[in-house]
Amino acid sequence: MNIRFTVEEGNLIAIYAEDSREKTMQNILAAISYMDSDMQPLAENTIRKLQRMTDSEFLEREFTLTDEE
Repeated sequence: MNIRFTVEEGNLIAIYAEDSREKTMQNILAAISYMDSDMQPLAENTIRKLQRMTDSEFLEREFTLTDEE
């Protein structure tokens, strides 16, 4: 499955990334209540996309912070 992430979603993953998809999702979920209300939908959508990925798909990706649009 080829899941596409926006630059903003990729940056969010890069900030909370761990060595596993599950731990990365847990980190984002733990931070959602501290995010601005306009960031919460972005985080929730990112979690949904991560849930659709397999662990091996996650490990094949490289998530780095970028300022591209």
